[in-house]
Amino acid sequence: MEAPLSAPVAFAAGTLHVTWPVVITWGLMILLGGGAMFVTRHLSTRPGRAQAVLELLVETLDSEIGATIPGDPARFRALIGTLLLFVLCANWSALVPGVEPPTAHLETDAALATLVFGAGIGWGIRAQGVSGWVAAFAKPSWVMLPFNLVEQVTRHFSLVVRLFGNVMSGVFVVGIVLSLAGLLVPIPLMALDLLTGAVQAYIFATLALVFIGSAVTGGEAPAPGRQSDPPAQKEIP
Repeated sequence: MEAPLSAPVAFAAGTLHVTWPVVITWGLMILLGGGAMFVTRHLSTRPGRAQAVLELLVETLDSEIGATIPGDPARFRALIGTLLLFVLCANWSALVPGVEPPTAHLETDAALATLVFGAGIGWGIRAQGVSGWVAAFAKPSWVMLPFNLVEQVTRHFSLVVRLFGNVMSGVFVVGIVLSLAGLLVPIPLMALDLLTGAVQAYIFATLALVFIGSAVTGGEAPAPGRQSDPPAQKEIP
């Protein structure tokens, strides 16, 4: 078993060395892209079971987005849904013999966190303008500006550490038990690893949604799963 921080090289093209995490990542991207095209190719006004399940998942995702960021949830559906599906499939790729999930490598997790960081900046500037986005870092006073900037970096760094630590540790433990105990004993651990992979994918997508929502609303996004309070009604004398 490779060292946890190593990235084994799959092939070399001249001076360019392509690692296995990159190959597996591109393979997952092709599978997810092809699967999305296949599933959405024959949509109907009278949905079958597969389409009904797909619509239920989209409605659930829109509900989570709408509870966190005001406005049309379709703006963020593609990014958050793609992050959720990719991290989930990447975590579960450990079930394939000989495949190590790309999320067990720091470079993959850092790329995903950088994508979330860039999306937050882009949508934040788009929603508030450059001056409004910068002014949000000065709340409640300009003294907090450097601290809020550091917070932006550290909380996205926490995305990397959390995903890498949980996925890598699961792969490492299953690999050790497999090498010591044979094929059948690690099965319960692999089932637990599946559950952990699903939970980590949900947590990553939820935190990404919260971070982007915070950038869009200037740090005033409600917690996920909670609808904003309705406006108070005036009492009629």
